[in-house]
Amino acid sequence: MLEHLKLPPSALKLAIDLCELTSAQASRHQGIVGQSRAQSALAFGVDMKSPGYNIFVMGEPGTGRLTMVSHYLATYAEQQESPLSYAYVDNFDNPREPVAIELPSGEGHNFSKEIEKLIDNILATFPAAFESPSYQQKKTAIERRFNQQYNAAIDLVDGKSREMSVALYRDSDTITFLPIRNDKALDEDQFTLLPQAEREAFHKHTEELEEYLGNVLLELPQWRRTLVEELRQLDNDTIKQALGPLFTDLNEQYQNVDDVITYLAEVEKNLSNTITDFLMPSRSQESRESIAKRLVLTEQYLPNILLDCKHDANGAPVIYEPHPIYQNLFGRIEYVSDQGTLVTNYRRICPGSLHRANGGYLILDAEKILTYPFVWEGLKRALQAGRIEIESPYSELGINTITLKPEVIPLNVKVILVGSRDIYYLLEEMDSEFNEMFRVLADFDDQIKRTPDHIAQFTQLMIMHTRDAGAKPLTDAALLRLIEHSCRLAENQNRLSAHVNNCLEIIAEANLLASQTGATNIDKTEIELALSAREQRNGRIAEAILEEMLEGTILIDTDGEAIGKVNGLTVMDIGGSSFGAPARITTTVHPGSRGIVDIEREVELGQPIHSKGVMILSGYLGHCYAQQFPLAISASIAMEQSYGHIDGDSASLAELCCLISALTRLPIKQGFAMTGSINQYGEVQAIGGVNEKIEGFFSLCKARGLTGQQAVIIPSSNKPNLMLNQQVIDAVEQGLFTIYSVSNVDEALSLLMNHEAGSMNAEGQYPENSINFKAVARLKEISDMSADDDKSSEEDI
Repeated sequence: MLEHLKLPPSALKLAIDLCELTSAQASRHQGIVGQSRAQSALAFGVDMKSPGYNIFVMGEPGTGRLTMVSHYLATYAEQQESPLSYAYVDNFDNPREPVAIELPSGEGHNFSKEIEKLIDNILATFPAAFESPSYQQKKTAIERRFNQQYNAAIDLVDGKSREMSVALYRDSDTITFLPIRNDKALDEDQFTLLPQAEREAFHKHTEELEEYLGNVLLELPQWRRTLVEELRQLDNDTIKQALGPLFTDLNEQYQNVDDVITYLAEVEKNLSNTITDFLMPSRSQESRESIAKRLVLTEQYLPNILLDCKHDANGAPVIYEPHPIYQNLFGRIEYVSDQGTLVTNYRRICPGSLHRANGGYLILDAEKILTYPFVWEGLKRALQAGRIEIESPYSELGINTITLKPEVIPLNVKVILVGSRDIYYLLEEMDSEFNEMFRVLADFDDQIKRTPDHIAQFTQLMIMHTRDAGAKPLTDAALLRLIEHSCRLAENQNRLSAHVNNCLEIIAEANLLASQTGATNIDKTEIELALSAREQRNGRIAEAILEEMLEGTILIDTDGEAIGKVNGLTVMDIGGSSFGAPARITTTVHPGSRGIVDIEREVELGQPIHSKGVMILSGYLGHCYAQQFPLAISASIAMEQSYGHIDGDSASLAELCCLISALTRLPIKQGFAMTGSINQYGEVQAIGGVNEKIEGFFSLCKARGLTGQQAVIIPSSNKPNLMLNQQVIDAVEQGLFTIYSVSNVDEALSLLMNHEAGSMNAEGQYPENSINFKAVARLKEISDMSADDDKSSEEDI
């Protein structure tokens, strides 16, 4: 009567025809598998040039998010204009605020080379320009005029001193007076031998001559200022005359670039001081210090190229920043130690990813920018203001770590955030500005419909990856097995998993196995071996649990019958391993009014969804059995030998069957295991992890010996999710194992107890001796007992 509930072997796995695969390969599709919604959203976001239309690419890792975004943007960006180049140069008026100059695309490094040539020419010109005959003659003439004025004044004093018999003695700029006797100057000893009157006369004459000397040289400071000014003017004229030809070509070359023309004018004006300080003949260093001279000029005048597209690179930049800390994203200012002091200048401004992506596209990992401090707020400020400002993120905290304030650079960039669904919804909920700046959502599906077109894309992706990785070619059988594996990952015969990276990893592992065995191709055998090897590597815990079941440490029966005991099916996810394991569920029933007690919930091991599934049992009992009398029952349900948290409602079908068994005292076949969720009307609902659950129980049965009486009951709605391994399918074909699918509780009860469940007639009665009839009778008995107890209590009072 229940044979129609058996699933045939053909329903346990995807069946794809080799001809279908061949036709798919012939169509030669390329690109990301499926994801048409995400691709159209990405195209829309890129085409929208209005502010705020940045893109959030939402999906789980391994679905090809980054690959699709990178490939699409690389193709799209090639058709766009290359962005402008930017450089920082010294602000000669305020070195703490370097100036940003804008150059045509690709001209940044060319301009830097031109300035290097200018520096070379300056070093070649100076101090040679001050050694020319013309300069020397003019300098000599200026100095001669000063000396003539000075000498004329001294000659006047000298003439007057001779009249007074006093000699004037000049030693460099020092002038002294000596007494004369017989046309000879006297030294100090001779002077002391003179009569007192003559000595006093000499002192008087000396005072008079000194006063006269002061009057004659009264304008000497003015003469010296005139000398210095004339020499300075001569130096400036010489410098200007020598620099003129050097700047003429540069001004002509960049006549249409306003920023460069302005900067060149400032450089030419500032060079007068620099040449005077470092390159004058009187101050020039030895030839061994020519490197130091070049360094001085380089540090002052060579532009710091921040952003410049290469000449052979067409289109807008596409930048992916894998490590978006604040300095990597917004740029930084480096420091050097000078005698224990940290110093810096405009040459030590380093660009960030925003600079390199300016005029193009910047791809960022959403989780990382939320992890690193100051990055998210800084990114929002930059996008809202439309400019890049290099600053220390710690300045707002009062920690002054910056000595420069570079001029801001205009920002024109499309930001693409790549992140999970949790990150997207978190930002949407917690940040009111998020939707204003990221208005485009490119949502990646976790599963893809198994259409011929998508199979074609999947197989082509596998083949292209294999070729690009230098692996051995894939056979059609290997491709079929990869498709099966992808459907297994998706847990659906009609869906492919979007996590294509898993299949690509399997190809790499299979290629290693093929190389070790000397195979020329990667065939189905190598794929199977790679999958088995991965399961073996990750299977320590599953194997340990199986051994404990076989040893009797964990109590699970696979034959016989028992009242109030049933084998439920669970899935455990530990690290990268996911496996199924049966779990014994037990129930006890006794008179009372406590209701159904979930022991897991009472000890706080049951999570909310599991507790919800147990609470639904009361609704089912009331709906199906307690329409004519009050539902009064005390029952306890437990998942035996569970020592951790339990979540999910996939055990609710097993718990209900176990409860009815305890209620009716009808035994349950222990060779059966079951999984499924129910609602209050007894309809069986789909659950997750169906393949792992079936295979977990099958492994235990196989280890103990398949008898043909062992089976698994699953929801009918889970039939499309079956992608079982070949061992289970072979056992089903041989009649050694059975898989049933049920759509309601009555079908499950009939299978488990080998007894008719019974259907309710028009009067609300169940057939006599059916499972449901026994359940109603037992519940009425308990209800009457509870009523009698209540009546006795009232009489006592």
